[in-house]
Amino acid sequence: MRRFNLKDVLISHLKGGGAGGQNKNKRLTGVRIEHLPTGITAMATERRSQQMNIDAALERLERKLEKHFYKPAPRKKSVPSHQSKKVRRDEKKKLSQKKLLRSNKKLQWD
Repeated sequence: MRRFNLKDVLISHLKGGGAGGQNKNKRLTGVRIEHLPTGITAMATERRSQQMNIDAALERLERKLEKHFYKPAPRKKSVPSHQSKKVRRDEKKKLSQKKLLRSNKKLQWD
Protein backbone atom coordinates (compact mmCIF):
# COMPACT_ATOMS: atom_id res chain seq x y z
CA MET A 1 0.00 0.00 0.00
CA ARG A 2 1.45 3.31 -1.12
CA ARG A 3 1.32 6.26 1.25
CA PHE A 4 1.26 8.76 -1.61
CA ASN A 5 -0.87 9.30 -4.69
CA LEU A 6 0.66 8.15 -7.99
CA LYS A 7 -0.80 11.29 -9.62
CA ASP A 8 1.73 13.32 -7.58
CA VAL A 9 4.65 11.41 -9.11
CA LEU A 10 6.63 12.18 -12.26
CA ILE A 11 8.38 9.14 -13.77
CA SER A 12 11.22 9.68 -16.24
CA HIS A 13 13.23 6.98 -17.97
CA LEU A 14 16.96 6.97 -18.60
CA LYS A 15 19.72 4.67 -19.78
CA GLY A 16 21.47 2.54 -17.24
CA GLY A 17 25.14 1.64 -17.26
CA GLY A 18 27.55 -1.03 -16.14
CA ALA A 19 27.06 -4.77 -16.11
CA GLY A 20 23.88 -6.17 -17.66
CA GLY A 21 24.67 -6.24 -21.36
CA GLN A 22 23.18 -4.37 -24.28
CA ASN A 23 19.66 -4.38 -22.88
CA LYS A 24 20.71 -2.31 -19.90
CA ASN A 25 23.15 -0.06 -21.76
CA LYS A 26 21.08 0.72 -24.86
CA ARG A 27 17.49 0.68 -23.64
CA LEU A 28 15.78 3.13 -21.31
CA THR A 29 15.53 0.72 -18.38
CA GLY A 30 16.64 3.15 -15.65
CA VAL A 31 13.96 5.10 -13.79
CA ARG A 32 13.95 8.41 -11.94
CA ILE A 33 10.85 9.20 -9.88
CA GLU A 34 10.10 12.64 -8.44
CA HIS A 35 7.41 13.40 -5.88
CA LEU A 36 6.15 16.74 -7.14
CA PRO A 37 4.73 18.24 -3.90
CA THR A 38 7.99 17.72 -1.96
CA GLY A 39 10.60 17.55 -4.74
CA ILE A 40 12.06 14.31 -3.33
CA THR A 41 13.52 11.99 -5.96
CA ALA A 42 14.47 8.32 -6.14
CA MET A 43 16.41 6.46 -8.83
CA ALA A 44 16.85 2.83 -9.82
CA THR A 45 19.09 1.59 -12.64
CA GLU A 46 20.49 -1.66 -11.25
CA ARG A 47 18.02 -4.07 -12.91
CA ARG A 48 17.63 -4.91 -16.59
CA SER A 49 13.84 -4.72 -16.46
CA GLN A 50 12.18 -1.31 -16.49
CA GLN A 51 9.22 -2.54 -14.42
CA MET A 52 11.52 -3.93 -11.72
CA ASN A 53 13.36 -0.59 -11.62
CA ILE A 54 10.04 1.26 -11.27
CA ASP A 55 9.07 -0.96 -8.35
CA ALA A 56 12.46 -0.45 -6.67
CA ALA A 57 12.35 3.34 -7.18
CA LEU A 58 8.79 3.58 -5.81
CA GLU A 59 9.85 1.62 -2.73
CA ARG A 60 12.83 3.96 -2.19
CA LEU A 61 10.64 7.01 -2.68
CA GLU A 62 8.18 5.70 -0.10
CA ARG A 63 10.99 5.20 2.45
CA LYS A 64 12.32 8.72 1.79
CA LEU A 65 8.85 10.22 2.21
CA GLU A 66 8.32 8.34 5.48
CA LYS A 67 11.63 9.71 6.74
CA HIS A 68 10.73 13.22 5.54
CA PHE A 69 7.33 13.31 7.26
CA TYR A 70 8.34 11.45 10.44
CA LYS A 71 7.64 13.31 13.66
CA PRO A 72 8.73 11.73 16.93
CA ALA A 73 6.20 11.50 19.72
CA PRO A 74 6.51 14.39 22.19
CA ARG A 75 8.60 13.52 25.22
CA LYS A 76 6.89 13.52 28.57
CA LYS A 77 8.83 15.23 31.32
CA SER A 78 9.56 12.97 34.24
CA VAL A 79 9.95 14.07 37.83
CA PRO A 80 12.49 12.27 40.03
CA SER A 81 11.04 10.79 43.19
CA HIS A 82 11.87 12.12 46.65
CA GLN A 83 13.93 9.02 47.45
CA SER A 84 16.00 9.26 44.26
CA LYS A 85 16.77 12.92 45.04
CA LYS A 86 17.89 11.94 48.53
CA VAL A 87 20.13 9.14 47.22
CA ARG A 88 21.69 11.53 44.70
CA ARG A 89 22.37 14.15 47.39
CA ASP A 90 23.98 11.54 49.66
CA GLU A 91 26.22 10.30 46.85
CA LYS A 92 27.28 13.84 46.02
CA LYS A 93 28.08 14.47 49.67
CA LYS A 94 30.25 11.32 49.87
CA LEU A 95 32.09 12.29 46.70
CA SER A 96 32.77 15.80 47.96
CA GLN A 97 34.19 14.41 51.21
CA LYS A 98 36.47 12.09 49.23
CA LYS A 99 37.68 15.02 47.11
CA LEU A 100 38.40 17.10 50.20
CA LEU A 101 40.78 14.37 51.39
CA ARG A 102 42.69 14.63 48.10
CA SER A 103 43.27 18.36 48.32
CA ASN A 104 46.79 19.74 48.72
CA LYS A 105 46.00 21.89 51.71
CA LYS A 106 48.53 21.83 54.54
CA LEU A 107 47.97 18.80 56.66
CA GLN A 108 48.55 19.20 60.35
CA TRP A 109 50.82 16.38 61.42
CA ASP A 110 52.06 18.01 64.60
